Amino acid sequence: MTRVDFLLHESAVGYAIFKVVHQQDTVGLHLKEVQKAGQDLAKFGKMVQLVNFAPWRNAADALENINLISEGILSDYLKSNLELNLPKSKKSKIVLGVADKNLAGSIKAEFPGVECETGDTSEVVADLLRGIRLHSAKLLKGLQEGDVERAQLGLGHAYSRGKVKFNVHKNDNHIIRAIATLDNLDKGINLFSQKVREWYGWHFPELFAIASDNLSYARLALYIGDKSTLSDDKLHEVAALVNDDEDKAQAIINKAKISMGRELSEVDMVNISTFAGKVVQLAEYRRTLYSYLVDKMSTVAPNLAALIGEVVAARLIQKAGSLTNLSKYPASTVQILGAEKALFRALKTKGNTPKFGLIYHSTFIGRANPKDKGRISRYLANKCSIASRIDNFAEQPSKKFGDALKQQVEDRLEFYASGKRPSKNAEVMDKAMADILADGQSLAIDTEMIDAHPPSATTPKKEKKSKDKKEKKDKKEEKKKRKHSDVNGGIEAEVDGEKKKKKKRHSTG
Repeated sequence: MTRVDFLLHESAVGYAIFKVVHQQDTVGLHLKEVQKAGQDLAKFGKMVQLVNFAPWRNAADALENINLISEGILSDYLKSNLELNLPKSKKSKIVLGVADKNLAGSIKAEFPGVECETGDTSEVVADLLRGIRLHSAKLLKGLQEGDVERAQLGLGHAYSRGKVKFNVHKNDNHIIRAIATLDNLDKGINLFSQKVREWYGWHFPELFAIASDNLSYARLALYIGDKSTLSDDKLHEVAALVNDDEDKAQAIINKAKISMGRELSEVDMVNISTFAGKVVQLAEYRRTLYSYLVDKMSTVAPNLAALIGEVVAARLIQKAGSLTNLSKYPASTVQILGAEKALFRALKTKGNTPKFGLIYHSTFIGRANPKDKGRISRYLANKCSIASRIDNFAEQPSKKFGDALKQQVEDRLEFYASGKRPSKNAEVMDKAMADILADGQSLAIDTEMIDAHPPSATTPKKEKKSKDKKEKKDKKEEKKKRKHSDVNGGIEAEVDGEKKKKKKRHSTG
C-alpha cells in the first residue's frame, strides 16, 4: 500500500492542501469502526492537517478555475499554490491525492517529483477525500457557517449557465434537432396519409389511382368531402390542387359522377375532413422545417451542404454528434458513417466491408457505374472531410470551397466515364481562395505553418531524368565491382591461408 503524503481539495470556495497525518490501510477501510470514524469530525480531524487554504479572489476567478479543472488543465493559481506548499524531496517522490484523474495527469506532468493518486487507483485517497468534503466547512479556516453551501449554489449556477450558453451558441445542435424532427415528420405523414387513403377510399375509391401524391390526395379529400357535391363548376379549384392540371381535374370530376363508393354519414365525413386537414398541416409544416434546415445549413456548414446537399450533410452532422466531431473524423470514417452494423458484421464474419454509409444518398454515387461506386464514395468522403473542416474552423462562412469540391467530384465522375483528366487539387484550392479574396473576404493564413516546397519540386524534368540515368549507371558499376571484389577476395583469402600455413610450418620446424 502506497503512503499518501498530501491531499488536494478543490471546492467552491478555493483550493485547500491537507497533510495526511494518519491513514488507514486498505483492509481497515472495510471495517465499520473505521467507516464511522470518518464521519466523526473529532476523529477525522486527527487524520489530516490543513497546510494551506487559497480562496478564490472573485466569482469570475472561481468560474475560470472550475472550468479548467473540469477539462483537466492545471491553472496558474493552483500551480503556484502547489509550488509553495509541497516540499521538494530528492530521495523519494511525494504522493498527492487528487479527485480528478485528468487533473492528476497534468500535475504529474508539471511536477516530476510528485506522484498522484486518485480515488480510482487508491481506496485510501477516496476515503480521505470523502471525509474532507464532508467536514470541509469546519476544516477550512476563516469561513463562517453557510459559506460553503452558498458558494456551491452560486458557482453551480454560474457553471451550468456557462455550459448551457456554450451549447446554445453551437448552431449545429439546431441542425441535429431539425433533421431528427424532419425524419419523424416524414414517417408520420406517410403513415397518416395511408390512413386517409384507407378511410376516404370507402367513399371515393377512384381517387386513389388519379392522385398518387400523399399531399395532393389529402388536399383533394379535404376539399371534395362528399363526392356528390362535385360538379364541373369546381374545375378550376380542383385543378389548383393538382398543379393546374385541368385534364386530371376533369378526370376526377368524371370519376366522382360514376363512383362506386359507399355513402358516408355527416359525422363520418366531418371526422375524415378533420383528419385530412391535420395531415395537410403537417405536410405544410414539413416544408417550412425543410426551408429552415436549408437556411441553417447555409450558415453553419455551407461548404458541406454545397457538396452533398443539405439533408445528407445534416445527417452526417447528426450521426457524428456535432460539426466539430465530424471535422475530426478521417475520410475513412466519414465514408462508412451510418453503416456501423454492416461493418462490424463484416468484421465478425470476415466478409466484405461496406463501401459507403450515409453518403450513399448523395447523387454522385447514384450516377456512378456499379464498378466505380466504391472509388467515388472514397473520393467523396475525402472531399466531405475537407469541407467539414473548412466549415468548422473558418471564421467567415462561404461556399466557394464547397462549389470547388463539388466540381472536383463531377470531374472525377467524368474521368471514370470518359478518361478525361481532372484538374489538380492544389490548382482548385488556389482558385477558390482567389475567388474568396476577390469578393472582399479575408482568409486567416498562418505563414509559419505553410509547408516549404522541397528542392526536388523546383528541378526541371530533364535534370531529373539525367540524374536518374546517372544513378542507374552508378548502381550497375557498383554491382560489377562487388562481383570482382568477391572473386578476388576469395582468391586472396586462399593465398593468405596458404601463406599462413607455410609460416606455421617454418616456425614449428
